Amino acid sequence: MAIGILGRKVGMTQVFEASGEAVPVTVIEAGPCPVLQVRTSERDGYSAIQIGFLDKTRPQRRGGKKPRHAASRSERGHVAKLDSKRAKKRAADGIQLLAKADCEPQRYIREFRVSAEGIAAAGIEVGKPIVVDSFAEVKSVDVIGTSKGRGFAGVIKRHHFKGQRATHGVKKCHRHMGSTGCRTFPGRIFKGKRMPGQLGNSRRTSRNLKLVRVDAENRLLLVRGAVPGPNGGYVMVLQTNTL
Repeated sequence: MAIGILGRKVGMTQVFEASGEAVPVTVIEAGPCPVLQVRTSERDGYSAIQIGFLDKTRPQRRGGKKPRHAASRSERGHVAKLDSKRAKKRAADGIQLLAKADCEPQRYIREFRVSAEGIAAAGIEVGKPIVVDSFAEVKSVDVIGTSKGRGFAGVIKRHHFKGQRATHGVKKCHRHMGSTGCRTFPGRIFKGKRMPGQLGNSRRTSRNLKLVRVDAENRLLLVRGAVPGPNGGYVMVLQTNTL
Protein backbone atom coordinates (compact mmCIF):
# COMPACT_ATOMS: atom_id res chain seq x y z
CA MET A 1 0.00 0.00 0.00
CA ALA A 2 1.43 3.36 -1.07
CA ILE A 3 0.73 6.32 1.22
CA GLY A 4 3.31 8.93 0.29
CA ILE A 5 6.98 9.57 -0.26
CA LEU A 6 9.32 12.56 -0.37
CA GLY A 7 11.64 13.36 -3.23
CA ARG A 8 13.50 15.90 -5.27
CA LYS A 9 12.66 17.11 -8.76
CA VAL A 10 15.45 16.20 -11.18
CA GLY A 11 14.06 17.66 -14.41
CA MET A 12 11.91 16.87 -17.44
CA THR A 13 12.47 14.52 -20.34
CA GLN A 14 10.40 12.24 -22.56
CA VAL A 15 9.88 8.51 -22.82
CA PHE A 16 8.31 6.43 -25.57
CA GLU A 17 5.35 4.13 -25.08
CA ALA A 18 5.06 0.75 -26.77
CA SER A 19 2.82 2.40 -29.37
CA GLY A 20 5.58 4.88 -30.25
CA GLU A 21 3.92 7.85 -28.54
CA ALA A 22 6.34 10.31 -26.91
CA VAL A 23 5.26 11.11 -23.35
CA PRO A 24 6.64 14.18 -21.53
CA VAL A 25 7.59 13.20 -17.99
CA THR A 26 9.09 14.76 -14.87
CA VAL A 27 11.81 12.71 -13.19
CA ILE A 28 11.60 12.66 -9.38
CA GLU A 29 14.33 11.19 -7.19
CA ALA A 30 12.37 9.68 -4.30
CA GLY A 31 13.32 7.88 -1.11
CA PRO A 32 14.41 6.06 0.81
CA CYS A 33 12.45 7.95 3.47
CA PRO A 34 12.83 6.67 7.04
CA VAL A 35 9.72 6.87 9.21
CA LEU A 36 10.60 9.29 12.02
CA GLN A 37 7.34 9.25 13.99
CA VAL A 38 3.92 7.64 13.94
CA ARG A 39 1.20 9.97 15.21
CA THR A 40 -1.77 8.45 17.02
CA SER A 41 -5.15 9.86 17.92
CA GLU A 42 -4.74 8.91 21.57
CA ARG A 43 -1.41 10.72 22.03
CA ASP A 44 -1.39 13.48 19.39
CA GLY A 45 -5.06 14.02 18.58
CA TYR A 46 -4.68 12.90 14.96
CA SER A 47 -3.29 9.98 13.00
CA ALA A 48 -0.35 10.49 10.64
CA ILE A 49 3.18 9.41 9.77
CA GLN A 50 6.24 11.66 9.70
CA ILE A 51 9.01 10.83 7.23
CA GLY A 52 12.28 12.43 6.20
CA PHE A 53 14.37 12.68 3.05
CA LEU A 54 18.13 13.16 2.52
CA ASP A 55 20.62 12.96 5.35
CA LYS A 56 21.65 16.30 6.75
CA THR A 57 25.21 14.96 6.93
CA ARG A 58 25.45 14.42 3.19
CA PRO A 59 28.87 14.71 1.41
CA GLN A 60 30.02 18.29 0.92
CA ARG A 61 31.63 19.88 -2.11
CA ARG A 62 35.15 19.76 -0.65
CA GLY A 63 34.87 16.06 0.10
CA GLY A 64 33.96 14.17 3.24
CA LYS A 65 30.75 14.45 5.21
CA LYS A 66 29.36 17.23 7.31
CA PRO A 67 29.84 16.05 10.92
CA ARG A 68 26.76 15.06 12.86
CA HIS A 69 27.49 17.63 15.60
CA ALA A 70 26.93 20.36 12.99
CA ALA A 71 23.20 19.64 13.31
CA SER A 72 21.41 21.13 16.30
CA ARG A 73 20.77 19.01 19.38
CA SER A 74 17.03 19.07 18.78
CA GLU A 75 17.54 17.74 15.25
CA ARG A 76 19.76 14.92 16.50
CA GLY A 77 17.41 14.10 19.37
CA HIS A 78 14.49 13.91 16.98
CA VAL A 79 15.94 10.89 15.16
CA ALA A 80 18.23 9.25 17.73
CA LYS A 81 18.28 8.66 21.48
CA LEU A 82 20.34 11.17 23.47
CA ASP A 83 21.50 10.54 27.03
CA SER A 84 20.14 13.79 28.43
CA LYS A 85 19.20 14.53 32.02
CA ARG A 86 15.56 14.98 31.02
CA ALA A 87 15.44 11.60 29.26
CA LYS A 88 17.02 9.85 32.23
CA LYS A 89 14.58 11.52 34.64
CA ARG A 90 11.55 10.55 32.52
CA ALA A 91 12.82 6.97 32.28
CA ALA A 92 13.32 6.86 36.04
CA ASP A 93 9.74 8.07 36.54
CA GLY A 94 8.43 5.18 34.43
CA ILE A 95 7.45 7.31 31.42
CA GLN A 96 7.75 5.38 28.18
CA LEU A 97 9.86 7.31 25.67
CA LEU A 98 8.95 7.47 22.00
CA ALA A 99 10.72 5.15 19.61
CA LYS A 100 13.50 6.71 17.55
CA ALA A 101 14.33 6.03 13.93
CA ASP A 102 18.06 5.79 14.76
CA CYS A 103 19.18 7.51 11.54
CA GLU A 104 20.96 10.68 10.48
CA PRO A 105 19.17 14.04 10.89
CA GLN A 106 16.97 14.56 7.86
CA ARG A 107 17.04 17.58 5.58
CA TYR A 108 13.37 17.55 4.46
CA ILE A 109 10.66 16.37 6.88
CA ARG A 110 6.92 16.21 6.22
CA GLU A 111 3.80 14.47 7.56
CA PHE A 112 1.13 12.50 5.74
CA ARG A 113 -2.31 12.20 7.31
CA VAL A 114 -3.45 8.59 7.23
CA SER A 115 -5.81 6.53 9.36
CA ALA A 116 -4.61 4.05 11.94
CA GLU A 117 -6.02 1.24 9.81
CA GLY A 118 -4.00 2.47 6.83
CA ILE A 119 -0.81 2.58 8.90
CA ALA A 120 -1.38 -0.98 10.08
CA ALA A 121 -2.23 -2.20 6.58
CA ALA A 122 0.97 -0.68 5.14
CA GLY A 123 3.10 -2.18 7.91
CA ILE A 124 4.65 1.15 8.80
CA GLU A 125 7.00 1.27 11.78
CA VAL A 126 9.37 3.89 13.17
CA GLY A 127 12.78 3.53 11.51
CA LYS A 128 11.49 1.46 8.59
CA PRO A 129 12.23 3.25 5.28
CA ILE A 130 9.64 3.93 2.59
CA VAL A 131 10.99 3.20 -0.90
CA VAL A 132 9.72 3.73 -4.44
CA ASP A 133 8.79 0.05 -4.72
CA SER A 134 5.60 0.83 -2.79
CA PHE A 135 4.37 2.77 -5.87
CA ALA A 136 4.79 -0.18 -8.25
CA GLU A 137 1.01 -0.75 -8.54
CA VAL A 138 -0.04 2.93 -8.36
CA LYS A 139 -1.65 4.41 -11.48
CA SER A 140 -1.80 8.13 -10.63
CA VAL A 141 -0.30 10.44 -8.01
CA ASP A 142 -0.60 13.95 -6.60
CA VAL A 143 2.60 16.00 -6.40
CA ILE A 144 2.93 18.87 -3.91
CA GLY A 145 5.75 21.40 -4.19
CA THR A 146 6.67 25.06 -3.88
CA SER A 147 6.34 27.01 -7.13
CA LYS A 148 9.16 29.14 -8.49
CA GLY A 149 9.35 32.58 -6.91
CA ARG A 150 8.98 35.38 -9.48
CA GLY A 151 9.28 38.28 -7.06
CA PHE A 152 7.03 41.36 -7.17
CA ALA A 153 5.03 41.25 -10.40
CA GLY A 154 2.43 43.46 -12.04
CA VAL A 155 -1.11 42.51 -12.96
CA ILE A 156 -0.28 41.55 -16.55
CA LYS A 157 2.27 38.94 -15.49
CA ARG A 158 0.52 37.94 -12.26
CA HIS A 159 -3.15 37.88 -13.30
CA HIS A 160 -2.91 37.94 -17.13
CA PHE A 161 -4.56 41.34 -17.53
CA LYS A 162 -4.46 42.60 -21.13
CA GLY A 163 -3.35 46.11 -20.14
CA GLN A 164 -4.73 49.46 -21.27
CA ARG A 165 -4.98 50.79 -24.80
CA ALA A 166 -1.94 52.30 -26.47
CA THR A 167 -3.59 55.59 -27.58
CA HIS A 168 -6.42 58.00 -26.77
CA GLY A 169 -5.27 59.54 -23.54
CA VAL A 170 -3.36 56.60 -22.05
CA LYS A 171 0.01 58.07 -21.09
CA LYS A 172 2.81 56.07 -19.42
CA CYS A 173 0.43 53.61 -17.74
CA HIS A 174 -0.15 51.03 -20.45
CA ARG A 175 0.60 48.11 -18.12
CA HIS A 176 -1.26 49.52 -15.10
CA MET A 177 -4.37 47.88 -13.72
CA GLY A 178 -6.68 50.85 -14.05
CA SER A 179 -9.27 52.04 -11.54
CA THR A 180 -9.69 50.03 -8.33
CA GLY A 181 -11.85 52.16 -6.05
CA CYS A 182 -15.56 52.21 -5.34
CA ARG A 183 -17.97 55.11 -4.92
CA THR A 184 -18.88 56.76 -1.64
CA PHE A 185 -20.47 53.49 -0.61
CA PRO A 186 -18.75 51.32 0.44
CA GLY A 187 -15.80 53.68 0.08
CA ARG A 188 -13.16 50.96 0.19
CA ILE A 189 -11.56 48.23 -1.91
CA PHE A 190 -12.99 44.75 -1.46
CA LYS A 191 -10.73 41.98 -0.19
CA GLY A 192 -9.35 39.71 -2.87
CA LYS A 193 -8.98 42.43 -5.49
CA ARG A 194 -6.43 41.35 -8.07
CA MET A 195 -3.46 43.67 -7.77
CA PRO A 196 0.33 43.63 -8.19
CA GLY A 197 2.20 41.60 -5.57
CA GLN A 198 4.24 38.51 -4.82
CA LEU A 199 4.11 35.96 -7.63
CA GLY A 200 5.02 32.33 -7.02
CA ASN A 201 6.92 30.90 -4.05
CA SER A 202 3.76 29.26 -2.74
CA ARG A 203 2.55 25.71 -2.15
CA ARG A 204 0.97 24.15 -5.22
CA THR A 205 -0.50 20.72 -5.95
CA SER A 206 -0.60 18.97 -9.31
CA ARG A 207 -3.37 16.40 -9.06
CA ASN A 208 -4.07 13.09 -10.77
CA LEU A 209 -0.82 12.80 -12.73
CA LYS A 210 -0.21 9.49 -14.46
CA LEU A 211 2.69 7.52 -13.02
CA VAL A 212 4.45 6.37 -16.18
CA ARG A 213 7.35 4.37 -14.75
CA VAL A 214 8.96 3.33 -11.46
CA ASP A 215 12.74 2.79 -11.52
CA ALA A 216 13.44 1.01 -8.25
CA GLU A 217 17.15 0.51 -8.98
CA ASN A 218 17.84 4.26 -9.38
CA ARG A 219 15.07 5.36 -6.97
CA LEU A 220 13.22 7.34 -9.65
CA LEU A 221 9.56 8.09 -10.35
CA LEU A 222 8.55 9.22 -13.84
CA VAL A 223 5.38 11.29 -13.73
CA ARG A 224 3.55 12.51 -16.82
CA GLY A 225 3.49 16.29 -17.16
CA ALA A 226 5.00 19.09 -15.10
CA VAL A 227 5.17 19.41 -11.32
CA PRO A 228 5.60 22.58 -9.21
CA GLY A 229 9.02 23.98 -8.38
CA PRO A 230 12.49 24.28 -9.92
CA ASN A 231 14.91 21.48 -10.66
CA GLY A 232 16.32 20.32 -7.34
CA GLY A 233 13.23 21.43 -5.42
CA TYR A 234 11.70 19.14 -2.80
CA VAL A 235 8.29 17.60 -3.48
CA MET A 236 5.74 15.36 -1.78
CA VAL A 237 4.30 12.48 -3.80
CA LEU A 238 1.17 10.69 -2.65
CA GLN A 239 -1.31 8.34 -4.23
CA THR A 240 -4.35 10.11 -5.66
CA ASN A 241 -7.49 9.98 -3.50
CA THR A 242 -5.81 8.33 -0.54
CA LEU A 243 -6.25 11.13 2.02
